[in-house]
Parts: sequence; C-alpha cells; structure tokens
Amino acid sequence: MKAVVVHGANDLRVDEVPAPRPADDRVTVRIVYGGICGSDLHYAADGQNGPYRVREPLVLGHEVVGVVAESVAGAPKAGTPVAIHPATPCAAAGAAEPTGLHLRPGTYLGSASTEPHTQGGFAEILAVQPAQLRPLPAGLPLRRAVLAEPFSVALHGIRRLGERVRGARALVSGAGPIGALAVAALRHAGAAEIVAADLRSFPLKVAAAVGAGTTVNLAEGGEIEESAFDVVVEAAGAVASLGAAATAARPGGAVLQLGMLPSGPVPVAMSSVIAKELTVFGSQRFDVELDEAIALLAADESLETVVSHEFALDDAVAAFACAADSSRSSKTVLRVSADPQRKP
Repeated sequence: MKAVVVHGANDLRVDEVPAPRPADDRVTVRIVYGGICGSDLHYAADGQNGPYRVREPLVLGHEVVGVVAESVAGAPKAGTPVAIHPATPCAAAGAAEPTGLHLRPGTYLGSASTEPHTQGGFAEILAVQPAQLRPLPAGLPLRRAVLAEPFSVALHGIRRLGERVRGARALVSGAGPIGALAVAALRHAGAAEIVAADLRSFPLKVAAAVGAGTTVNLAEGGEIEESAFDVVVEAAGAVASLGAAATAARPGGAVLQLGMLPSGPVPVAMSSVIAKELTVFGSQRFDVELDEAIALLAADESLETVVSHEFALDDAVAAFACAADSSRSSKTVLRVSADPQRKP
C-alpha cells in the first residue's frame, strides 16, 4: 500500500510499504482523509518534533478518518465511517482520574516519541484497536470529520479555562487551524466576544467565518488592547505571542498556552503575570473530548471553512508545502483514498 513516510529532515516520500497484518483484536480502517498537523510539518522539515527525532522511516499522520474495512467482535461493522483516536486506548478510555489519562505515557499515531516509532495514519490501510474508533453520525461528511482530532485539542484547552469562558471577552493570538478551532470552541463555550489576531489576512478570514467578531492584522498596523481580555489563548506557538498574551490579559485574567513553544527556556515577562495575578494554563493534546468534537462538527457546518485545501496522497510533498504556508492555507488535508460520500 502507499503511505507518506519521512526518512529524515527534508526527506518526505510517498512509499510503497507492507499493508498491516492485524492481530485478532485489531480493526482495519481504509483511511479516506488525513489532516496535516504542525508536528507533521516539523518532522518533514527538521526530521524531529521537539525532542523526538526520526531514527527510522516514520509514516506520518494522526488526524485521520475513514471507513472500517474489516471488523472484529465489539467493533463497528465493516463500512462504518469512523474517526480514530490517535492515542493508545488507555488514553482514550476516559476513566476519571485527577490528572487525566492523556498525561500518562503512551503511544500516538505518527510519533517518533517511542522506540520503535508509532507509525501513523497517512496510509491506505490502518490497523487499530476497537476502543480507538468513533462511529460518525449520519450527515457528517468525512471531509469535515477530519477536523475531529485538532478540534478536540482546542476543546480540551478551552475546557481547561473552566467557567471563566462564559460571558468572557476573549482573544485568540494566532489564527492558524488550531487558533480558528479555538475560536469555535470559545463560541460554543459561551464567550461573549471573540477577537482573533494574526500576521496574515487569510487565517483571519477563516477565524471570522467560525466565530471571531473582530480580527486584528498585526502586520498591517493592527493593535491589541492592553489589559482588556478576560481570557487570552496563545495559539501561534510563538514566544513573542506569549508575551503579548500576558500584556493583553486583564488583571485577574487567564492565559491559555495552546500553541507548542520551542523546547528549552523561553523569555517571559513574568512581571505582568505577577502584577496582574494572571492564571496561566498549559494544555496537552486532549483526553475525552473526541466525542464532543464529533457532535459539534456534525451540528456546525461553518467549521468546514477550516479545511482550505485538499491534495491526493501522491501529491503529499506539495500538500506539505501548502500546509506550511499560512498566507494561503488553513487546514490542508490529504485524500488518501476515494471518498465514498463524494458524488462522481
């Protein structure tokens, strides 16, 4: 079968790889769409994502949806459209624990964090455990459902902010795919006003389409009000953006670090955090939000705006170049195999 494989820095290929030979307790899924994430881009460009370096050929992709090909007892039957939780079932089970199961060590599709690496979902067939599958509701297109994993990340982060979101004046700094989905998550959580800021006009248009009432283009002279927001979501993954977030938050407000910052120490104006008694939240992937993400995607057609480009699997290199250019793209997806819902 074909798969998108990274062999090292700037060495991304569409390879022929062996199809999985699943164990008796595995379900095979024919992957239809896969969304390109920032971690995929880092692996492709740098050969590593944070501290995790590619040491063997790695099939990328963890934002994947498809159709069950061969099932097992207790799993959705063949032909069922499904989203796939990319973590091991222990992280997907959702048992109540104070820390959340997603913070425990485990595997994640398309990750070099384990030895051997955990191969990902940008492949024509993927074998997973039944607990990783989420059947999709009737009427939810697979192309929109591919947002389920990143939307879960945004929902988890906004959930970390708690009740302070309802009725809040909120700022999202960075309007890429995660930022846009954070805007939608804030809207669904009851934020009264949402402002999105970015250096590019294209992502700001997407943010406006999913719920940002005001957009600020920082590259064109737009400015963010100081000490004016109840909650600020840093979604750019930029150190300067984190500093701006602390400046924008009102006294007693909260900052959510949703974007991934570089590993190692980063300079932060802690004086603002101290003087304004800010609460700073971290957010790591997601825990039990996948079902909520799927339900909201089924109910909210505006979210499809986040999917800006679609490429065939054979054009993966061009797709990655598109995904890396935020001036013209939001969420770029790979069409791994034929979409059974799409009319000829």
